[in-house]
Amino acid sequence: MIETQNAVDNRQSKSLYFDIQNTDRSVGAALSGYIAKKYGDQGLAANPISLNFNGTAGQSFGVWNAGGVELTLTGDANDYVGKGMAGGRIVIRPPQGSAFKSHEATIIGNTCLYGATGGKLFAAGRAGERFAVRNSGAISVVEGIGDNGCEYMTGGVICILGKTGVNFGAGMTGGFAYILDEDRELNRRINSELVEILPVADYPIHEEHLRGLIMEHAQLTHSAWAEEILADWQRFADCFKLVKPKSSDLKTLLGHRSRSAAELDLRIEA
Repeated sequence: MIETQNAVDNRQSKSLYFDIQNTDRSVGAALSGYIAKKYGDQGLAANPISLNFNGTAGQSFGVWNAGGVELTLTGDANDYVGKGMAGGRIVIRPPQGSAFKSHEATIIGNTCLYGATGGKLFAAGRAGERFAVRNSGAISVVEGIGDNGCEYMTGGVICILGKTGVNFGAGMTGGFAYILDEDRELNRRINSELVEILPVADYPIHEEHLRGLIMEHAQLTHSAWAEEILADWQRFADCFKLVKPKSSDLKTLLGHRSRSAAELDLRIEA
């Protein structure tokens, strides 16, 4: 903690390396709290501190993550990854040489990104149930999720490179999601009361943005699945769907008027 505290006090970028185990809970919380108290929750975004971990993280890895905190975990994590995160970045990836296919294996637990307001989460594997519930601004790429994804979501962007569980988008009123729908059964898994499905290939600016997110995911996580998607982009692009609230106008999603769109740096003609 002394090393990170000195880096924060001096607004100095720093990279540190640690082992982590299941009993290590709420890793990053004290650091984010110290940054927020001293500079505000985005006050260190220009001088990030990079913390790199190997092993299995306990509950609430990256909870309340502040701008300027970049956590990279080689291994896996339990529930509540990125709970309430406000900024910064969390990257979770399996060890190099893992025999399993990342998009077929769970790498983070349930209720990740609960109540997040900002920041980015990239996970080279599947997430558990209730992913991104009450998310209002975070951007994330994962490779599959369980049931009740994006429940009560009000903002942000979620990209899912694999299957979703049932009841996706229940109570979702803002933000949007890209979902890979290879089996063409996504319409059976969404909660159609408030959300609708559009083909990404019909909207070139969204397709370009989606591809950029997957490229960032591949670069940070070294995901072989993401690389496979990018290598055969035209085939996979036709399988992606955009899920958005019925109440949201498509241009509003892309325009600079909303916070999430401004973060994505998307532009459209008036």
